[in-house]
Amino acid sequence: MIIVFRPDATDKDIDAVVDQLKAIGMTPHLSRGVSRTICGAIGDERKLEEHPLDAFAGIERIIPILKPYKLASREFKKEDTIIDVGGVKIGGNTFTVMAGPCAVENQDQVFYLADYLVKQGIHIMRGGAFKPRSSPYAFQGLGVEGLKILAAARERTGLKIITEVLDVDDCDAVAEYADIMQIGARNMQNFSLLKRCGKYRKAVCLKRGMSATIQETLLAAEYILKEGNHDVMLCERGIKTFETYTRNTLDISAVPALKLESHLPVIVDPSHSAGMKELIPALSRASVAVGADGIIVEVHHQPEKALCDGHQALRPQDLEVVLREVKRVAAAMDRVVQ
Repeated sequence: MIIVFRPDATDKDIDAVVDQLKAIGMTPHLSRGVSRTICGAIGDERKLEEHPLDAFAGIERIIPILKPYKLASREFKKEDTIIDVGGVKIGGNTFTVMAGPCAVENQDQVFYLADYLVKQGIHIMRGGAFKPRSSPYAFQGLGVEGLKILAAARERTGLKIITEVLDVDDCDAVAEYADIMQIGARNMQNFSLLKRCGKYRKAVCLKRGMSATIQETLLAAEYILKEGNHDVMLCERGIKTFETYTRNTLDISAVPALKLESHLPVIVDPSHSAGMKELIPALSRASVAVGADGIIVEVHHQPEKALCDGHQALRPQDLEVVLREVKRVAAAMDRVVQ
């Protein structure tokens, strides 16, 4: 349920309600807006029959949340969530471009691309240190050494780092070196991993599973939110359909659907959606037009030598085309590309 406090409610009033919720075994989640403070209460609401909240000072109204995803829902929070990653805002009026190689291969590669991204005005670099691969014989990533290279690139350029975490055992290392912890499509319903990432105060990028519904995606996000981490963004990265021309099928309708149901930022991964670099400019334009909060794309200066997904990686000059085109679409919508 949602508890809406009056505009004149004091911190003492709010604390008293929070303490009561904890005392009866419920978990409170405060959200302070411009004019209102609301509290989402998660737990067995039957206990409120014995311990009603109506008499507490400062409460304006109590609203039941009907959606199965409580904290991710628009019922819980009407205004869009804007995630601040060290001064880089994701959500709101901005369209954030995250770019970099599929996999960290060596320091020279990462430094070259990091320097290039900064020149293009990009603020967030992607790069995989741990790589989930369909084949056990394919390149699996450099692991912690890859994380250290990414951290060195951040030190060198000021770029923020987003990288994937595959396993609960790797969470501490990824949280130490990265600014955004990415949960891949194959792990969207790895509930132990979701809950663990919810324990950190690091932004989390949750990718939609290849066969996941909108509701299943939001329920996965709920696992993270419930642990207290409210800096969650969702990523549409294509789903499995009968079509074989592309690697996956970009469900462009998922972006407005997710934003209708949830206050969380939504980004798009056109690289994995298409699996073809030729389609990335068009899918990126569509992402802006449909209201996405950003894109995450793969870039490599020597894709023919890439150890992972070279066929879908943009060359630097290709990325410049994408940036020019998304800026044109964004300008028509009074949005700013960063």
